[in-house]
Amino acid sequence: MEKSRYKQIVDKHTPKENRLINVLVCFFTGGIMGVIGQALIDTYSNCLNIPTKDASVFMIVTLIFVGCLLTCLGWFDKIVNFCKCGLIVPITGFAHAMMSAALEYRKEGMVTGIGANMLKLAGSVIIFGVVSAWFFGLIRIFIMGA
Repeated sequence: MEKSRYKQIVDKHTPKENRLINVLVCFFTGGIMGVIGQALIDTYSNCLNIPTKDASVFMIVTLIFVGCLLTCLGWFDKIVNFCKCGLIVPITGFAHAMMSAALEYRKEGMVTGIGANMLKLAGSVIIFGVVSAWFFGLIRIFIMGA
């Protein structure tokens, strides 16, 4: 079969996505994640009588725990099918990536399974995060001075 004919058949049967709806869903679910994060910060700050800076650390740990728990229960992917990037982009997506790899390779053992494979996807995020932080730190030093 010719490549152009094959491409026509594939294009005919490929479902069309509504980008406007996807953008709105991502925007609102990402906003809801932000509201949940702020609510957790306020709750921890008021209930534990701690500064907001310390409460934000507790909020991050809570979101990571919830993301990992939902991944272990098999619900995270189902929720992401609806929420799209509104749920993947925050720290919950990073937790999901780490936990998915850990669950997938757990049968191979702690070191050669989980330890060697858990950072496959998340490792690139960490590397590029560190490198970009270093780069923007240099820019800040040159622009604002030491």
